[in-house]
Amino acid sequence: MSPRILGLHHVTATVDGAQDDLDFCLGTLGLRLVKKTVNFDNHHVYHFYYGDERGAPGTLWTTFPYKDKGVPVGRQGAGQIAVTSFSVPSASLDCWAKRLRDRRIDVLDSRPRFGEACLAFRDRSGLLFEVVGADDDARAPWRGALEEGAAIRGLHSVALVVREAGPTRDFMTTTLGYHVVDEMEGRIRMAVGGDGPGHVVDILHDATATPAKNGLGTVHHVAMAIGTDEEQQAVRADLLDRGYQVTEIRDRQYFKSIYFREPGGVLLEIATVGPGFLVDEDLHTLGRDLKLPPWEEPSRSEIETGLASVSYG
Repeated sequence: MSPRILGLHHVTATVDGAQDDLDFCLGTLGLRLVKKTVNFDNHHVYHFYYGDERGAPGTLWTTFPYKDKGVPVGRQGAGQIAVTSFSVPSASLDCWAKRLRDRRIDVLDSRPRFGEACLAFRDRSGLLFEVVGADDDARAPWRGALEEGAAIRGLHSVALVVREAGPTRDFMTTTLGYHVVDEMEGRIRMAVGGDGPGHVVDILHDATATPAKNGLGTVHHVAMAIGTDEEQQAVRADLLDRGYQVTEIRDRQYFKSIYFREPGGVLLEIATVGPGFLVDEDLHTLGRDLKLPPWEEPSRSEIETGLASVSYG
């Protein structure tokens, strides 16, 4: 039986400066900072979570700001997420084009695909984003820097780059329960748990693509959502039975995670939907204070001293 993957959970990237990242995600994208914590594998680096009011799975964009931490600039290419796309009302795309240009952000050439218009642009770290016009997205937006008619509804999709489409497509269908929605030259659209925004992964296949290299300005991984701990355990067991290398289940405080690579080399995560971001803050104060997991609390003073000073809100 195929696992019950619900759709996208979050996308995580390595960025440059913490303040630049906050300014871009809050001021330009208009997302809400729902959690300010640290990278659980390196507590001298922030981990910012952005999303809708509650940080619902499928709306989450998360970042590790590694400026001045010795991490080189990465290289985008095969074996990596190339584009992270957000869902907005189609009538707002002209507003978005003006918004981006007013902020001296270049709007890149992009053509409609699968009946959807979009705008592409980059942040200061070089990450590639899109806003995609999707009028079938009923999710309520966070109305921070943007009015409701233009605000981001959540993740629309991600596009991953591989050299060969077949192995990745077959893995996604037979192991994770995705199905092919549509195809066009160089791109296969796949979906799970529905075929609307928040449920879509595009496979970009290019036999000549240069291998990716992780670093500043690259997406580290994409996470898919699953409902329960038991379902996650079952997926992990199935992946191991199929010969894939999978991490142990890791407690990320706000969800539990496993990590593995699909045949094209892209790092994937399966994350539970709960317990969510309200376990250590209430709804009105999400993202205001630095939150640490219990095992890091004894080192709070040292951790805070080592983090960049930031301001927002």
